Amino acid sequence: MNQHIDANLPRTSSDSQLDKPNIQKSAVYNIHGLGGSQASLISDGKKSTMDHLREVGPWCRRKYQQVFRKKILYKRVPVLSWLPKYNTDDFVGDLVAGFTVGLTVIPQALAYSSIAGLPAAYGLYGSFLGCFVYIFLGSSKDVPMGPTAIASLLTFQATQGVWQKAVLLCFLSGVVELLMGLFGLGFLIDFVSGPVSSGFTSAAAFIILSSQVKDLLGITAKGNTFVQQWKSIFADIHHTQLGDAVMGFTCIVVLLLMRLLPRLKVGPPDADQQTTLQKIINKTLWLIGTARNAIIVIVCGAIGFAMYTEGQDPPFKMIGDVPSGLPAVQPPPFSIPEVVDEAGVVLQEAQSFGDMFSSLGSMLIVIPLIALLEDIAICKAFADGKSVDATQELIAIGVSNIANSFVQGYPGTGALSRGAVNNASGVRTPFGGLYTGIIVILALLFFTPYFFYIPKAALAAIIIAAVVFMVELRVVKPMWRSKKADLIPGLSCFIACLALPIEYGILVGIGLNILSILYHAARPKIHMDQLITPCGIKYLMLTPDRSLIFPSSDFVRNLINKHGLKNQTPVVIDCTHIYGADFTAAQVIDTLIKDFKSRNQMLLFLNPKPSVCSVFEGAELEYRVFYDMEHLEKAIQEIRRKSFQA
Repeated sequence: MNQHIDANLPRTSSDSQLDKPNIQKSAVYNIHGLGGSQASLISDGKKSTMDHLREVGPWCRRKYQQVFRKKILYKRVPVLSWLPKYNTDDFVGDLVAGFTVGLTVIPQALAYSSIAGLPAAYGLYGSFLGCFVYIFLGSSKDVPMGPTAIASLLTFQATQGVWQKAVLLCFLSGVVELLMGLFGLGFLIDFVSGPVSSGFTSAAAFIILSSQVKDLLGITAKGNTFVQQWKSIFADIHHTQLGDAVMGFTCIVVLLLMRLLPRLKVGPPDADQQTTLQKIINKTLWLIGTARNAIIVIVCGAIGFAMYTEGQDPPFKMIGDVPSGLPAVQPPPFSIPEVVDEAGVVLQEAQSFGDMFSSLGSMLIVIPLIALLEDIAICKAFADGKSVDATQELIAIGVSNIANSFVQGYPGTGALSRGAVNNASGVRTPFGGLYTGIIVILALLFFTPYFFYIPKAALAAIIIAAVVFMVELRVVKPMWRSKKADLIPGLSCFIACLALPIEYGILVGIGLNILSILYHAARPKIHMDQLITPCGIKYLMLTPDRSLIFPSSDFVRNLINKHGLKNQTPVVIDCTHIYGADFTAAQVIDTLIKDFKSRNQMLLFLNPKPSVCSVFEGAELEYRVFYDMEHLEKAIQEIRRKSFQA
């Protein structure tokens, strides 16, 4: 046996337990030995090529049965679970919700295109096909696929408004999301803590707001970071257009007031006690408040139409021509041709796929992670206690983005604002996305000529009135009360996102989180208790609060040695909270045992887990282990008695 047991001591039940791991260990060795002999016997019998070919069919059948089990199929294609139970109530709920979200997504798509630096049509191109795909693969009824403010901002920073790069980014990010889903990498979002997520979202809100100030004031401004944007704004602020500013600020005020309408209630608070008229009024107020973006776009578009005169400058800037009809279904562009004007000046340099790929850089990882973060936020917000399958959501948004890239869409995911509208509208299943997609298609087919007259200031107002509520100031106070240290990664991420390109900012936050995790793993806390046996022998009980792994091994050894030298009493390591160990930790524990042995000081182990024992056995440690306080204290007394007799 690896453990050392004094033969003169009476065998206790705790000591007898030490044999069990060794019996199991030897049995495992026997099995491994038998497996090795069998393998050598099999290898002696040569197989022909035909024998190997015959094994291909059974192997494929086994893999097919493992992958295409009914349970797995229903999990990976969720529509199979709810579609057979679809009824009239589901149809009505999905129709109302889909129509309402459609009224929300059209103005948002037009506005978000400006954040991405793309023509307005590209926001609409990315707002319908993904909805159809999500019906089949999505696991949440509340997720409306399409462009989001943060995804649009990241797209702009990666592509600088080049539509070919934006469409290719949609395709490649979809591929990355799909691969992450197939390999079960949804757990990666667990490394983005709440404080980092809040810091990133708040910084993104400030950057998005800053990017819209130019349209709000009718000026020209550029910049990738918050600081660069405001430098450019102040450099051109003296060119502010009065018409754009009046239109923009008026729309912001109206939007913020309309946002309050759903909270107004006529009649008793309980809906069951309200009259039919009161219910109609309340529902109308809710619908007006929910569709406020669409109402602003329609009203401002009508004003723009009335004030536009061909050949004269309008009082405010308009979004201009939007191509009519559906986009062509074609593969995403894998290269950019050279564009030369009539004078021979190169307007756009040619780029190969390699050039485009390298220019996208880290965004190919950042965008999928942020897309998943936004999507999971919606799923959790309306899950009603149900578990959220991050892997399935990765597959759904990945395939949706791949599909969107074939209709010239740019990266999208679920938007929390539209998810809230979807849920409040009474959506029953993901089938609501069908009606949202149809609304967008109808807009592309019949209403694009009227989009020409929509003022840019109105779209900027829609974005600003939405993103101001993305600044998560509400989390600072409870974070300060609960754990002040959590403010460090949150504030660091916030500042870094404003000062640096946003992808570096979130990497700073995640990096600080990982450093914090590593620090706590390398510096476990050890609780110390001075105890006395019934016979009056003092001993020291040390209880580490977490597993022993290589970063913490030397720290734990030095701390235990320090307490051992200071007290010069038997030391017991309580392993109750040690759920795992590695080889490095086992080597350090072996050195620790030798340290105590060299100074004739007792070191015992209490309640180690079987997994920890197996690691110690593999390293051939000689150690004493107990699973009962009574037997432990008897052993301490017996060892002390024998040492006095010697």
